[in-house]
Amino acid sequence: MPYADSAGTRIYWEEEGSGDPVLLIMGLGYPLDMWHRTRPVLAKHFWVILFDNRGVGKSEMPPGPYSIAQMAVDAASVLDAAGVHSAHIVGISMGGMIAQEFALTYPHRVRKLVLGCTACGGPKAVRAEKDAIDLLLAREVMTPAEAMNASIPFIYDAGTPRERIEGDFAIRRRKLTDPKAYAAQLAGILAWESYSRLSAMDAPTLVLHGETDRLVPPGNSRLIAEHLPGAKLVFLPAASHIFTTDQPELANNAIIEFLRTGPAA
Repeated sequence: MPYADSAGTRIYWEEEGSGDPVLLIMGLGYPLDMWHRTRPVLAKHFWVILFDNRGVGKSEMPPGPYSIAQMAVDAASVLDAAGVHSAHIVGISMGGMIAQEFALTYPHRVRKLVLGCTACGGPKAVRAEKDAIDLLLAREVMTPAEAMNASIPFIYDAGTPRERIEGDFAIRRRKLTDPKAYAAQLAGILAWESYSRLSAMDAPTLVLHGETDRLVPPGNSRLIAEHLPGAKLVFLPAASHIFTTDQPELANNAIIEFLRTGPAA
């Protein structure tokens, strides 16, 4: 199994396809397997590299908290292990925060940037409704089944077939995240912001968000796009936080079109 060494922590990664490299960065508490509706489609066009964030899946779980900056270093370590100098960076939710931090820390390693269903933190961030925040804070004391079912109204669109949601749940049940790792990642999210630094990001950027996202309100993507000159902002209809499940074809097409057209940084 391929592992990258990130300052003594082993980070598990996989690869598929060929062509320009694309690094996929997953969100809070989810293993790389949750790219299951994106990975095979992108791999028809690109060399897809993806990994488990620290504490999740097959990566090691050191003591927390895990800062976003630390997880950006993990991402760089994965590219190093794959022998890749620069790549397109695609992150969703917490992965979008890691992608922003990566772009700020390693601008020379970013070809294009895709920020999905994410936020930039700081004083102007659009906060989720109280029920959504309460769910995030309570998940570490809930059973996996309770947490999954409670999350549905906040992360999936009301029109998404239940069997598609159950497909995601089946994957998550195979690699349940330790509550300590979940809390360590969440602490990193709560302590992070890029709002004051957005103007320093100059990679061509696609900002992608589901219109019905109740966990990370769509206004956050609008805020990011307003502070990134030339950024392309796309809202996906009938899609919530997990837009890769709600609208996989629309999401995949938007990503592929953006990465394949126009110049890279």
